[in-house]
Amino acid sequence: MKPNYVYLILFFAAFALSVSAIFVKLSDAPSTIIAGYRMLFSTIVLLPFLLFNKPNRTALVLLSRKQWFLGILSGFFLAAHYALWFESLRFTSVASSTVLVTLQPLFAFVGGYFLFGEKLTRRALFGGLLAITGSVIIGWQDFQVSGGALFGDLLAFIAAGLITGYFFLGQGLRKKLPLIPYAIIGYGSSALFLLAFSVMSGFSLTDYSAINWLWFLCLALISTILGQTVFNWLLKWLSTSTLSMSIVGEPVGTCILAYFILEQGVTLQQVLGISTILLGITIFLTKKKRIL
Repeated sequence: MKPNYVYLILFFAAFALSVSAIFVKLSDAPSTIIAGYRMLFSTIVLLPFLLFNKPNRTALVLLSRKQWFLGILSGFFLAAHYALWFESLRFTSVASSTVLVTLQPLFAFVGGYFLFGEKLTRRALFGGLLAITGSVIIGWQDFQVSGGALFGDLLAFIAAGLITGYFFLGQGLRKKLPLIPYAIIGYGSSALFLLAFSVMSGFSLTDYSAINWLWFLCLALISTILGQTVFNWLLKWLSTSTLSMSIVGEPVGTCILAYFILEQGVTLQQVLGISTILLGITIFLTKKKRIL
């Protein structure tokens, strides 16, 4: 696939992901319930592409035990990521949580170097750090010093490390495994982990308002199918570091959507942060030597 097309698709997928925090904030259901139904509905949407596609069915049948284990492990990482991130939104602001959870390139740069021997040029590294700086600029005014807010910030930061682990597992699996079987194993196991934990925590699986079910469905169709799944598809051509860098742009979409949906104003500081992020991502993506 041509690089320009890959990056264009990457941009739209990152924007679809940026809606996540808005939908979570609009829902009043427990965090693990929101995340669990997001994953369950996503699995159901993708299931026909498995059942009625012979190559996908064959790929699933021929999976080795190791691939099954890694796929389910990736689902566990994804479940833990969403549970902690969504819970962080209960304690801290949307901006602070989104900024911290999108600091995953810090984990990706280190992990990519030690696990895959991935080396970045100085200009690419500069672009990455510049984009991260822009992300911090957006959320700086929203960082709080209360115990609850700090706890939420810590949850979001741990969630950033977990989603990076999910992408690292996917980077290896997606080289040999088609998108649909890989996504269904990850999403399906993630849904089971999250909903099982919800039941053990005493949460109801059904007692939620119609508007909550709408937000669950929106998270599945927009943020997961058009966002997360497209990222999984791109893992065949792009490294975890590149995908993580594009996710740094998530606060840009979140700020824009928060303006229109939550009626939150856009400040000069946020405009500066958005500009810095876009400049950093542009430098990073245009200075990498090749698409992995």
